[in-house]
This record gives sequence, structure tokens and C-alpha cells, in this order.
Amino acid sequence: MFNWQDGQPFSRRFSDIYFSNDSGLEEKRHVFLQGNQLAERFTSLSNGECFAIGETGFGSGLNFLCTWQLFDEVAPSNSSLDFFSVEKFPLDENELADVLALWPLLRQYADELLARWRRRIPGWNRWSFAAGKIRLTLVIGDVADALTEISGGIDAWFLDGFSPARNPEMWTQTVFDSIVRVSWPDASFATYTCAGRVRRGLQQAGFQVRKSPGFGHKREMLQGYLPGSPPVRAKVTKAIVIGGGVAGCAVASSLAMRGVSVTLIESAPALAAAASGNPRGILHIRLSAGMDSFQRFLLASYGHALALLDEKLPIDGIARVECGELQLAFSGREAKRIDRLAQLDWPSHVLRRVDAAEASRLAGIELVHGGLWFPAGGWLVPPQMCAALAAHSAIVQRTGYCVESLAAVESGWRVEGKDKRQQPWSDEAQVVVVCTGYQVKSFTPLSHLPLMPVRGQITLLPATPYSENLRAIVSASGYLAPSAGELHVLGATHDFNDEAVDLRAADHAENLSKLADISPTLAKSMNIDSLNVEQLKGRASVRASVPGAMPLVGELLPGLYTSLGHGTRGLITAGLSGELVAAMACGQLSPLPFKVVNALAPVPKIVG
Repeated sequence: MFNWQDGQPFSRRFSDIYFSNDSGLEEKRHVFLQGNQLAERFTSLSNGECFAIGETGFGSGLNFLCTWQLFDEVAPSNSSLDFFSVEKFPLDENELADVLALWPLLRQYADELLARWRRRIPGWNRWSFAAGKIRLTLVIGDVADALTEISGGIDAWFLDGFSPARNPEMWTQTVFDSIVRVSWPDASFATYTCAGRVRRGLQQAGFQVRKSPGFGHKREMLQGYLPGSPPVRAKVTKAIVIGGGVAGCAVASSLAMRGVSVTLIESAPALAAAASGNPRGILHIRLSAGMDSFQRFLLASYGHALALLDEKLPIDGIARVECGELQLAFSGREAKRIDRLAQLDWPSHVLRRVDAAEASRLAGIELVHGGLWFPAGGWLVPPQMCAALAAHSAIVQRTGYCVESLAAVESGWRVEGKDKRQQPWSDEAQVVVVCTGYQVKSFTPLSHLPLMPVRGQITLLPATPYSENLRAIVSASGYLAPSAGELHVLGATHDFNDEAVDLRAADHAENLSKLADISPTLAKSMNIDSLNVEQLKGRASVRASVPGAMPLVGELLPGLYTSLGHGTRGLITAGLSGELVAAMACGQLSPLPFKVVNALAPVPKIVG
């Protein structure tokens, strides 16, 4: 990707430097931080206010780290920063580490960025830092496409990237017009270039533009702003989240990290009592080659979930294990899906194609089929994930509280029901987010939503000497996780419109029948034909699903939001859905492109 010249990184692709040979750090501060008057603007932020920065070339991330450092030093402690950036050709982990090592003063910030970097996926990435005070939305893709998909407003722009002569695609009129479209009135910009076509293009788009002293040997740079006054942005101070499963806990966490006081309501005596209560759950993402809105959402959710878990539930071998997942080409249909998917240009840290021999080596057992290897796949304990998400001082948990009605009131929404002593209870908040199961249809404002119950049963299968060799999750028509406490999790059944949670021998038998698709050798070694299915342990729960599989995430009515219908994908999709709801409720930059946001919305909207 780059060479080193005179101790500085030099792009082979664009034949240009990443930053000034004089002092890259001081150049960034002069051009972008001082050029946008960020020290003064950060200092003047009010209680709970968010400032949003857009950038047209992430590069080494030096702009982001400098901005984070400045925000850390001068911004009020209860304010937050959204940083949106685009990068078509990201550095790999080693390249990024080598470049950032040039700036030891930024090491504490660089180390956190590097920890997230290994979770990057093609498309939209959303990562949080500093307990949620700093949010980075990094789009790995084309800048012109990314800028047309922003939902939200930008306060200041860093127009970076390689020179207009060497990278003209970054400096087109389409890009400039898109920048203006997603900016607040009075938004500023700064850029190191003074190229005439850049100046004219920004003026044509609507910016007031002026030249100012450049850095080092560069005589001039450009600064500017959009005429007008930014709108007054409403602030959310209180929210009620209904549902204490992974979806509700994720929403509560995202709101709390924005300084919102959250009441988290769960009708059961404890969090994660229903579909989020399995002893183990796997991080499984089933992709297809066609990147429609659903696939883009799944991929973005996968990267976000991994980064969120790194923060909230670190790998420890007990509550969370990153053992990798194999998705086997066990049928003609799966082989075709895997063939099409493997032909795309995937980073190896996301997925790669493996043959049967390599799959067997990765799994630790004999496998007949190859497939796809997801090295970051693994399993976790969902109730511990919920507990970690809900462990915030701004979240008050109300377990054993049953909600019976929702009603719009002048201050927002009123929630009424019974507490754990069956006494009447009520509360009001500006924002209410419903994250329950299929029973949500009992609430009048949500009775029309197309949610249906889907029963699933897992089997806890005793390990054998051979099965103890299993080192990775293996998925075929079902899935099998490596043993923990001498038990494998095998699953899962999938029965629509079945609301019962009794444990069924027939469902254990159905799960066992899927072992042969995973590994005939393994199935034989576990003596599944002679097992007494009546004595096997497991767990059944009921999830809410939506036709088409896209969950319902977003604003249903003013101040009333949903994060519903995650089905079997909740461990992957709930976290990013919580970020989306919190960003929408607080009027901040969306973590997803607007087409995906619209596809998720419980009431579809046309966003242009």
C-alpha cells in the first residue's frame, strides 16, 4: 500500500505523501483543527451537545486522533463527538501501527483505534471510544457513494485526501454538492489545497471560501463556511426502554452513553429471561453475494458487534470465546452461496474460503466439506452480555415490572402497568423504546406490526473424547459449538407460530439429526443413535420474527421507537440497532446509510 521515504509513509497508489515532511502532526492541527476553529467551538459546547465532523480521507487516522485529543482536552465532559470519515483503500493492521508509531504523544488514542481496526468490515463501521463520548463512523468505500448516504448534519469538514491532481475522484463537484447537502448551516471546512477548481467547486456548492496561510512550505490553504444559522437541536434527557433482553439492553446502553437517563423495564424477575437467556449463543452471520440493504445491515452489525463485545465483554474463555466459525458447503445450495460469496474481495480477517482439509485442521475434527472460515466467530453467554450492557450509572433497572399501556402525552410518552408487588405504576419520558418480543402487539400503537413468534430449542450434548477435539463452531443445517463444562451446544429448531417453551424430545432428536451434515465421523463418535433423547438437557425460547427477516428498528411515532424482530440474529444485530435508535432519538449522525435506515424503519420513510 505504501513505501517509506525519508522516514515518512508514501502512497504507491497515488504517488503522494500522507502528511507533511516538516511535521505531519502540526500540519494536521494547523490545517484542520485551527482551520475549523475547533478549540473554541469544542470549548463552547453546552450540556449534552454533540459536535459532528466529516472527513473525506481517513488515511492513517491522524486527523481523527488529533481531533479526539483536542476534544478530550477542552470539551465539556458531558458533550460528545461524532467523526464521520471515508477511506477507499484502508491500511492493514501492521501498516497502520507502523505509521501511528511515529506519534508517541498520541499513543493512548492510537492503541484504542488499533484495537478496533481489526474489526473493520467493508462498508459502514461504527466504533465508540472513551465510554461512548467519541463515536467514529468509518465508511470503507467510495467517497462519492458514502456522502450521498449520510443521515444527519455535519458541523465541520476536513477535506483531506491525496492531491487533486493525483486523486481527482475525491475532489469532484458531486462530492462538494453532497458535502453541502449533509451540512448544517454555518458548517465550516478546511483543506490544505488551494487548487483553483477546488475553490471554485466549493463556492459553486454554496460555501463562502477564503485563502489563509498554509503550513510549512505551503504558502496558502482554503477555509470556508456555509451561510446561515444552525437550527436549535432538541436534547433528550430521559428515556424508557421496555424489554430487558439483548435488544433492550443495547438501546439502553447507547442512550446512557449519550448522557440520557434511562429506565430499563423488564417484566421477568431478571434481565435476559426470555429469548436472550440461553446458556450460550453463537456469533453467526449468513451472508450472500448480493449486497442489498439487509446484507449491508448484517455486515455492519457484525463488525459493530465484535467491537462492542471487545469493549463490554472481553474474551475470557468463560463468558466469551473467539474460536472462529466454519460454515460448511454441505449441500448444493450452500456450495453455490459460498462459491458466489468467496469470489468477492473479502479481507481475510472477515472471511476466507477453505477446503475440507483446512476446515478439518481449523475445527480439530474430520470434516467432509470445506466452506467459509470466519476467524472472529465465537460464542458468548447472552445473559452476561445483557448485564454488561446494562451496567451503567445512568440506567435504572426495573425488573418484575409489567407494562400494560403506552400513551402519548405532552412531555412525550406515558407508560403504565404493575410493579413486582402488583401495584399500579407509571412513568413518563421524552422517548420510549419498545424492545419486547412478539407480545408487543398488545400495545395499541404497535398492534399492526407484522411480528410472529418463532420457537427454538437448543440441545446440551455431553462431550465425548473425540468431540472434545472440536476447536471451532461448525455450522451446516444446524450448528455445534466446542464443549464448555463437558457440554456442547447443538441447535437449533425453528418453529413458526409456536409459543410454548416446554423441552421436547422430538426437538432434541431433530437437532441430533443435523450432526451428520456437520461431520459423519463426529456423529458416529457421539453415538447419537443410542442416546436417550428424553434425558438430554436443553432450553427452549420464543423469538419474534418479521417477514423478510429485516428487524423493525427506528421511529414509529414521534418519540416512540422500536428495536424488534431480531429473530435468531439478535446477538449480531441488536448492538448496532441500539446505536441507530439512540442516534435518531438524539438527532445525531446515523451509524448506517439512509437506504438501510429506511429498510429497517417500522414506518418506511423516503430519505433523499
